[in-house]
Amino acid sequence: MAGFLEYVPGESLLHRMNPVAKLACALILSVACFCTGNLVFLLGVVVLDLALAASCSMTRQALGLARAVAAFSAVLALIALLTTPEGAVLAPLPWGYVGTGSVLAAVRIIVRLVACAVPLFLVMYVTQMNDLANALVKMAHVPYRYAFTFTSTVHFIPVFMNDMAGIMEAQTARGVEFDGSFAKRLRLMAPLCVPLLVSSVRKTNSAAIAAEVRGFNLRTAASGYKTYPMAARDWAALAACVLVLAAAIALSALGM
Repeated sequence: MAGFLEYVPGESLLHRMNPVAKLACALILSVACFCTGNLVFLLGVVVLDLALAASCSMTRQALGLARAVAAFSAVLALIALLTTPEGAVLAPLPWGYVGTGSVLAAVRIIVRLVACAVPLFLVMYVTQMNDLANALVKMAHVPYRYAFTFTSTVHFIPVFMNDMAGIMEAQTARGVEFDGSFAKRLRLMAPLCVPLLVSSVRKTNSAAIAAEVRGFNLRTAASGYKTYPMAARDWAALAACVLVLAAAIALSALGM
């Protein structure tokens, strides 16, 4: 079973799409979520995200990511709830009140962040990072060092998470109990950041030496042998995402 942001092999439509087209579609959908505050539209994007995840058998990962993003955005939603006095009064506050508009603003924040985050992370699950980097260099003419930096960052996230899990298991074997409140777990995990940092520095240093030995500085757009042609499905997906963006802009212009 693949971990967080680790590539999941498959033959779905998303797996077979051009890497740059997938990334462009995800970015367009994310931009569309910030072009309008229409809650129905945002919920529609969330449904679309889940449908795309189901098409490539990634429903479990998409739902887990949605829960994580919703939990993270709850802090921003709480701030909006307490600082946006709009609509009918539901609860008075010393500095204002919580109204129906306040609740709507809080819900909108959570739904918007979930809607824009799922497509971006879904791209990481259905695309090999080497293909994404090479496609960005060949098609988007991104300098290889920037493409490599981006894909390496994504690649090392699950590596560091696995290292942290291994360190915690070692501490558990020594009698450390990580059960309990969030504050207790945070206090116990803070000292573990030092060995994780040491391990991370060693891995990044080894990766830098390996890249230098393989002629990283000599890499150009012509170095890669693999081509990434755009197929009809890629253009169709881009057109559909552009239509979604146009709908978001139209809703915003109409004040809906």
